[in-house]
Amino acid sequence: MTLPTPILQPSFSIGAYDLRPVRPSDAGLMALYTGDVRVAQSTSSIPHPLPPGTTEAFIARCMADGRTEDAWTIDGTRAGSGEVMGVISLTRMDFGQAEIGYWVAPIFWNSGVASAAVGALVAGNPQASRIIFATVQQGNPASARVLTNSGFSYLGDAESYCLARGSKVPTWTYSRKLD
Repeated sequence: MTLPTPILQPSFSIGAYDLRPVRPSDAGLMALYTGDVRVAQSTSSIPHPLPPGTTEAFIARCMADGRTEDAWTIDGTRAGSGEVMGVISLTRMDFGQAEIGYWVAPIFWNSGVASAAVGALVAGNPQASRIIFATVQQGNPASARVLTNSGFSYLGDAESYCLARGSKVPTWTYSRKLD
């Protein structure tokens, strides 16, 4: 019998912040922040209201062997900003591709933390991706600027289903080639 090889996930230092793998102790602050309708509605995958156990299930999926999504907590402990400022993730796709996603707690919006996290994750390229894709809602130009400031190129318009809104929303799609 062969046991699956666990997927190791590195941590990154980004100035006064750290990107570290999510852990069970993050659940309380993650649930608090993702329970905010402004955060949930800016993503496609966070429901609102946040059902009990959703955060714990997300963390368990991101810690499981054989997972397709690696997630990092944006930890501001060294800066005195709190242990959880947001989450950033990479989802593996076929052919050396990945999709990046992120959210930041509203208290930290417009502070540069999202740009620092995206820049660090792209530079570190922990999944050895050739191309990273991203999608942002058209009503969120700040998130689009995070991507363009990190070297992503606009590909076109699309739409995706937003759980918190219960409807499709128009989106912008971006990519960044890394090879």
